[in-house]
Amino acid sequence: MVGHNLFYGNKGEDIATKFLEKKGYKILERNYRRIGTEIDIIARDKSEIVFVEVKSRNSRKFGNASEAVTTYKMKNIIQTATAYIMEKSLYDIQVRFDIIEVYFNEKEINHIISAFMLS
Repeated sequence: MVGHNLFYGNKGEDIATKFLEKKGYKILERNYRRIGTEIDIIARDKSEIVFVEVKSRNSRKFGNASEAVTTYKMKNIIQTATAYIMEKSLYDIQVRFDIIEVYFNEKEINHIISAFMLS
């Protein structure tokens, strides 16, 4: 089942990447890994760096995909984003944390801008 989930995750990330590019975002990184965690997509939206978590589901039957982004997951993303900012010396730039939900059966993408904040 892990391979199955990995396939859907990668497919969802590919769809989310194309979606962001069409909106004018510049993709900087995909699957950025540091300190044992990962950020699916790092992009630039005008003057902001956007850290994007992608959640893919076949449908909304069992709730919204974004509900899988727990407080623990948010903390991991923020830690990894901090590592990226330090690595790239991006100290004077606005950052944002978005979630993109991809629903395959509905062929729907839901982009939640500023889904969570630095705490």
